[in-house]
Amino acid sequence: MSRRRVVVTGLGTVNPIALTVPEYWQGLLAGKSGIAPITQFDATHHKVRFAGEVKNFDPSGSIEPRELRRLDRFTQLALVAADEAIRESGIKLPSFDPSRIGVILGSGIGGIREFEDGCNVLLTKGPHRVSPFVIPKMIANAAAGNVSIKHDFRGPNTTVTTACSSAAHAIGDAMRQIAYGFADAMVTGGTEAAITPIGMAGFINCRALSERNDSPETASRPFDKERDGFVLSEGAGILVLEEYERAKARGATIYCEMLGCGNTADAYHITAPHEEGIGAAGAMRQAMIEAGWNATDVQYLNAHGTSTPLGDVAETRAVKRVFGEHAKKLMVSSTKSMIGHLLGASGGVEAIACALSLRYGVIHPTINLHNQDTEAGCDLDYVPNTAREVRVTKVLSNSFGFGGHNCSLALGAIG
Repeated sequence: MSRRRVVVTGLGTVNPIALTVPEYWQGLLAGKSGIAPITQFDATHHKVRFAGEVKNFDPSGSIEPRELRRLDRFTQLALVAADEAIRESGIKLPSFDPSRIGVILGSGIGGIREFEDGCNVLLTKGPHRVSPFVIPKMIANAAAGNVSIKHDFRGPNTTVTTACSSAAHAIGDAMRQIAYGFADAMVTGGTEAAITPIGMAGFINCRALSERNDSPETASRPFDKERDGFVLSEGAGILVLEEYERAKARGATIYCEMLGCGNTADAYHITAPHEEGIGAAGAMRQAMIEAGWNATDVQYLNAHGTSTPLGDVAETRAVKRVFGEHAKKLMVSSTKSMIGHLLGASGGVEAIACALSLRYGVIHPTINLHNQDTEAGCDLDYVPNTAREVRVTKVLSNSFGFGGHNCSLALGAIG
């Protein structure tokens, strides 16, 4: 079977700096931080009291009020972002066969809020008071299932859970469904809503989070000498992928082309990255091989860039391992410096940033980078603090997750 070309025709997001894609792009280019004190619960007794919340979120335009109580927040975020992406793409029935449109989404944790609430009810009121909606709300595939139900998309439908690489893996899987003829269009990306008392406490106690309570907006500082951990965030990033010839024939807006996906494992540690970035390097190489690129072809890398002491160094080492001398010519920036770490949704919002860079010729900055950690080897061009106008045609987007999961996506301009 010959491989079909796959392009991006729709984008949708809700995240800590935006409720729509245009607002997101504007915020990225302005170097806007979405990190602030937690408002969703009383975090007084938590060691870390800030996060990247989706602010002023109102799902009523996408979800009927009677349905809201049946959906965990992570599903609500996905439905709103998916509506934007689908609407912009213009894929709709009956011009498409519903069995040829699928949904593959990623979520690292799923409905943890509903699980936590259900446990509280169980412990305080007894098992007979636990809601019948607990299971259908908390299961990680609830977002993908509800998107398909709402839009009557009956094609391939799965959920990927590979921690913080979930959305990127989902996008890669969706790309191949189209490339090898199993679907004509796919709704893909990721969603996450883990800013809850237990979600925060768990990450705090494994010493993963920044503790910069006095200055939340500067807490996420990838590749900076003073970084002290990532910032937990929430949101959704959804893309519509489509077979190129069909998209072109119907006059769809085409942002870029999906060309490759690399998947590897560190086989090293459940939370720490391999110190030399061997697995991450393998994922980048695989993505480039599938795309048909040489290392010197790549101009921009959207880094995983979490702002952790170990992660940023390991990723930089991986980049140098793959690109050699060309690493010094690469532009590398971290979206997480502005929006924090959306866990399983990160690969979706970051792929959107890459698609927008390819279309509009601007690279967003890594903010809060004032004291680059060159002593630890973080000496690349991380596009510090100011957006850069430059046309790029070949970019990679990295996503790495607890468990040693690595994913790299290759996106290219339409030639």
